[in-house]
Amino acid sequence: MTKQQANWSPYDNNGGSCVAIAGADYCVMAADTRMSSGYNILTREYSKICKLADKAVMASSGFQADVNALQKQLAAKHLTYQHQHNKQMSCPAMAQLLSNTLYYKRFFPYYAFNVLGGLDSEGKGCVFTYDAVGSYERVGYSSQGSGSTLIMPFLDNQLKSPSPLLLPAQDAVTPLSESEAVDLVKTVFASATERDIYTGDKLEIVVLNAGGIHREYMELRKD
Repeated sequence: MTKQQANWSPYDNNGGSCVAIAGADYCVMAADTRMSSGYNILTREYSKICKLADKAVMASSGFQADVNALQKQLAAKHLTYQHQHNKQMSCPAMAQLLSNTLYYKRFFPYYAFNVLGGLDSEGKGCVFTYDAVGSYERVGYSSQGSGSTLIMPFLDNQLKSPSPLLLPAQDAVTPLSESEAVDLVKTVFASATERDIYTGDKLEIVVLNAGGIHREYMELRKD
């Protein structure tokens, strides 16, 4: 008889989906509030969106213990930056910091799939999408998490950004107005919730613009 043993993993995937859309003068970040493990719902009220700076917000899916450790690490590094430079980090600077932080842990990675959004130095919306070991790209829109395979084709169909190979380089921001982008996010989550068991309960939407940051919520199906 072959010897059997339980395999232990330091990781878990707590599910959930995140979306970010950059516009001419705004950025919309959205994520559901369900946190699961296997077929169990651990909580229906968990926010996956974290404010890193006045003009930078991160949404994360994956293993939420690692996400929490990553957020603490970024907060500490941002505090050091503020003491040294007497100002807040810009969104592109925070994007590079996040990439470096993830890459530093590449041999035992943070099991976190992040999308970072905010406003750049010109006041334009910017979105950066990541893999688990820090490879990143500036895009007009992105999605991460368990529902991303359902959400990205929808966004591609509606927003289709220009190829990065086109010369001269095209702007990555989406042509939608702020209210249209918020409506689109609500539509994609309502759709993804129907097919992905790890996405649901409530949708948290964070909008960044020149006036600051504001949040709104929408109920999703709870089964």
